Amino acid sequence: MTWLYFDWNTPEQGGRRSNWVRSWTVWRYFKDYFPIHLIKTFDLDPSHNYIFGFHPHGVLVAGAFGNFCTNYSDFEELFPGFTAYLHVLPFWFRCPLFRDYLMTSGSVSVSKKSVSHVLSKEGGGNISVIVLGGAEESLDAHPGKFTLFIRQRKGFVKIALTHGTSLVPVFSFGENELFKQVNNPEGSWLRTVQEKLQKIMGFALPLFHARGIFQYNFGLMPYRKPIHTVVGRPIPVPQTLHPSPEQIEELHQTYMEELRKLFEAHKRKYGISEHETLIFR
Repeated sequence: MTWLYFDWNTPEQGGRRSNWVRSWTVWRYFKDYFPIHLIKTFDLDPSHNYIFGFHPHGVLVAGAFGNFCTNYSDFEELFPGFTAYLHVLPFWFRCPLFRDYLMTSGSVSVSKKSVSHVLSKEGGGNISVIVLGGAEESLDAHPGKFTLFIRQRKGFVKIALTHGTSLVPVFSFGENELFKQVNNPEGSWLRTVQEKLQKIMGFALPLFHARGIFQYNFGLMPYRKPIHTVVGRPIPVPQTLHPSPEQIEELHQTYMEELRKLFEAHKRKYGISEHETLIFR
């Protein structure tokens, strides 16, 4: 408890990553199990900081963790000179011991203070990876569905404007294919309970299942489905210390348009039919 007291703000001050933990052999097996791929479509300038908007959340955000929290992805090769920080719910940093383990991967809090700290690095080279759909989106992480909770998520846009940080849409194809969920349509009793619990606790409880270790019928191990995380084109953002609601809304619309373009440009490569499209909520 004493350690927790004195170390309370570390997750909002860049965390405490460990290359030793990020290089554990288990993460190589984790990456190769699905497998997980990182695809770059545009070069980024290492003298600037960036915000990666990661979509979709899926059940466990496996693509974001595998690509940005371990040393076995192609991140360092594709984006030399950059350090990625995966922003997660502040709740996880209130858990003694687990918080320290989580920070070793390079994960930090998703609070405004934490994101601002990462983006304030002089000379650039930092990337804030934010899973914008959050816990709420995980409840819609069904195979074959592409529902993104983004219309009301505008805090990242305001932070980008105040720091003059470019926004980069990222779509992880295959993220929603790793688990099946108990059917929970809007208005059902299960969905109502899940949403109430999510508001109380801050994180969602999707009832998911997949395969077992030695059989494929039932279990909690994810299916072996390939994940292709595609990093899109950066959207230049002029610094505006006090952005107006109109400026925030304009940039938010631009971001959603670029995200949709990214999805449409790559969906057929990864087995998604032509008629499928993103649903923004």
